[in-house]
Amino acid sequence: MEKVYFIGAGPGDPELITIKGQRIVKEADVIIYAGSLVPKQVIDCHKEGAEIYNSASMSLEEVIAVMVKAVQAEKKVARVHTGDPAIYGAHREQMDILDEYGVEYEVIPGVSSFLASAAAIKKEFTLPNVSQTVICTRIEGRTPVPERESLESLASHQASMAIFLSVHMIDRVVESLLKHYPKTTPVAIVQRATWEDQKIVLGTLETIEEKVREANINKTAQILVGNFLGKEYEKSKLYDKYFSHEFRQGIEK
Repeated sequence: MEKVYFIGAGPGDPELITIKGQRIVKEADVIIYAGSLVPKQVIDCHKEGAEIYNSASMSLEEVIAVMVKAVQAEKKVARVHTGDPAIYGAHREQMDILDEYGVEYEVIPGVSSFLASAAAIKKEFTLPNVSQTVICTRIEGRTPVPERESLESLASHQASMAIFLSVHMIDRVVESLLKHYPKTTPVAIVQRATWEDQKIVLGTLETIEEKVREANINKTAQILVGNFLGKEYEKSKLYDKYFSHEFRQGIEK
């Protein structure tokens, strides 16, 4: 029996889907893609005769019905999600239902928008003596957030942060972050990372709210926060000529 492939299509640039993910798209008999977030170009490599569905206008039940029917008919299904499906991808609920039907599936990871955003601004989340922790989160909206994971609570760590699905509430985001981060903390807003119309806004917690409004950014953007965006950090031990490890003997000072 064929199976369903949950594919992370990457952040937007059609070339950022993995080789494996693209191969499955090319081979698939049925493709269900998140058309509101995944560019059509990502699946333009599909074979002739493939059935194409845009899940943006479908309910969970409709998506499942298409997948189950296709697999039962011995058709290969590519379920194409934006970024990586493990982060705000809502694919767990689909997999659990497929389990109930006895339908086999596989997950092919992709490049998340928070990683694409760091690449767009040419920064590293985990700088020595600055931050060795990355927090991926969102502010509460129509989807609730557990109280223990409130933005204010997470901000107390002053780690590197990637805040999803929240730029339309930038005022609330800033208010929560200022409870623990200094107002001079750098912030980067990256809208539609890797798309042709990508937009980047840089500022601090003191200035970013106004800058976001001036740039008319209200959706599909990452909010990156933390001193990893600054210039001060220690160099890594990995390439320190005085540091020894399994593959290299350091020289004596």
